[in-house]
Amino acid sequence: MAEQSKVDWKGIGYLFSILGMLLLGAEAIPKPTDPWWYWPALVGGVVTSIIGFGIRYLAHLKQRREIRRTEAKADGKTPH
Repeated sequence: MAEQSKVDWKGIGYLFSILGMLLLGAEAIPKPTDPWWYWPALVGGVVTSIIGFGIRYLAHLKQRREIRRTEAKADGKTPH
């Protein structure tokens, strides 16, 4: 069986993606001459992207739990 890392690299990657999204959003702050809809579009894009990262990370955690449960079953550590 492969040894699992204690560091959740995928989680760290998602945190960096969220930070990058916030920085890109800060850079894209509308100017006073931009149309009114730039603010809602910017905020909506940043928020939905961050929510998407969070959902993908939760799916990753669920998959890891399922893998551990399946491995434990295969090793006979849990009842079938």
